[in-house]
Amino acid sequence: MQRKVGTVSRGIRCPIIREGDDLAKIVVDSVVEAADSEGFGFHDKDVVAITESVVARNQGNYASIDAIAKDIKNKFGDEPVGVIFPILSRNRFAICLKGIARGAKKVILMLTYPSDEVGNALVTMDMIDEAGLNPYSDVLSLEEYRKYFGYHKHEFTGVDYVEYYADLIKAEGAEVEIVFANQAKTILNYTPYVLNCDIHTRKRTKRILLANGAKKVYSLDEILTTSIDGSGYNEKFGLLGSNKSTEDSIKLFPRECKDLVLTIQSMLLERTGKHFEVMVYGDGAFRDPQGKIWELADPCVSPAFTDGLIGTPNELKLKYLADNDFKDLSGEALTEAISKSIREKDNNLVGNMASQGTTPRQLTDLIGSLCDLTSGSGDKGTPIVLVQGYFDNYTN
Repeated sequence: MQRKVGTVSRGIRCPIIREGDDLAKIVVDSVVEAADSEGFGFHDKDVVAITESVVARNQGNYASIDAIAKDIKNKFGDEPVGVIFPILSRNRFAICLKGIARGAKKVILMLTYPSDEVGNALVTMDMIDEAGLNPYSDVLSLEEYRKYFGYHKHEFTGVDYVEYYADLIKAEGAEVEIVFANQAKTILNYTPYVLNCDIHTRKRTKRILLANGAKKVYSLDEILTTSIDGSGYNEKFGLLGSNKSTEDSIKLFPRECKDLVLTIQSMLLERTGKHFEVMVYGDGAFRDPQGKIWELADPCVSPAFTDGLIGTPNELKLKYLADNDFKDLSGEALTEAISKSIREKDNNLVGNMASQGTTPRQLTDLIGSLCDLTSGSGDKGTPIVLVQGYFDNYTN
C-alpha cells in the first residue's frame, strides 16, 4: 500500500536547559522518549534540530551591557559614533543600543525609512508617497520626520521606535541626534566613525563607508568577538544574532557547535540504529504578508549542521510533469510515468524546466524555517524539532 503521509514536523518537549547540562544527552533522550510516548518510529535521514537559544544558554554565552560599552569605548574612544541601519526591535537591538550608548559620548542614529532591513516599518510606503518624498535620496532630520509623519507607532508592538531609541540613548548619558536616510555614506556628513548595524548587507555597507572616507568602521559582528572581563562572546558573529536576556544582559548567538551536532548524530545512531541529520537553527527565512516582516534577524538560519544537510533540493515539479510531459495520461498510467521520471531524474536538475517552481534555497534554510515555525518563540516548550520524511518523494 502506498504511504499516505509525507513530511511530518514534531515539536519535542524537553527539560529546561541550563548552562553546563549534558545537552547532547538531553536531546537524544527527549527524542527517543517522545517516540515511545507517541508510538512513532524512526527512519534514516530523519532530522533533529535544536534551537540556537538553548545551545547558547547551555554554553553560558551571555554578556552584560557594560561589556558592550567597554568594547565600544575601546574601539571608538570619545569620538561621536554613527550608529546606522539598526533593526527596530526591543528584543534584538534595544538592549545592544543601551550598551553602545553607554560606551559613547554622542550617538548619531541613522534609521532607514520607511522600514528597517527585516521589514519593521517606521511608516508606510503610502505615507512616503503622500509626503512627496524619495526615500532613496531624501535625508530627513528628526524635525522633518515629525513634520511629515508625526508620532507613528509600530503596527504590532505599539512602539514609536524613534522616540524609544532616542530616550534609551539619553538615559545612558549620551547625546543623541537622529537622521533618516537609506544611503550608507550619508552618515559621513555627521561623523567619520561608524558602527553599521545591518545584518545581511553589512559587508557592502562597510565597503561603501570605507571607500567614501570613513576613518573607522565596525560592524555588529565585530563587537564582542572576544571576551570582555569574562563576558560571553562570539568570534564569528559578535553581537549579531543576540537576544535580550535581562534588562542589563544579552544572550549571544551560540559559539562553534559543529561538535554538538556530530555528537548527537552519533548518539542517535547508537540508540536507534538510524542515521539522523542534525542541525542547530535560529530564525527562519520567511516573510509575514501582513506586517511585511522578514523573520531572519539572525546572521544565518543554521550555525551548525551535519554534512547530509549541505546543498539544495533536487526535485521535479509534479504538476509540471502532469500538465506537460504526461498530459494525455491519467490514473495508474500517470502515476507510473511520474514515478519513473522521479526514479530516473538527474542528480542535478538546475536548468531543467521540469524543476521550475521548486524552491531554490539551501536545505538548512528550508528545514530551519520549518523548525522555527514548528517551535515558535513563545511558551510551547519545544526547543527540539523532529522532521521526518523531508527527503522522501512520491515514489517512497
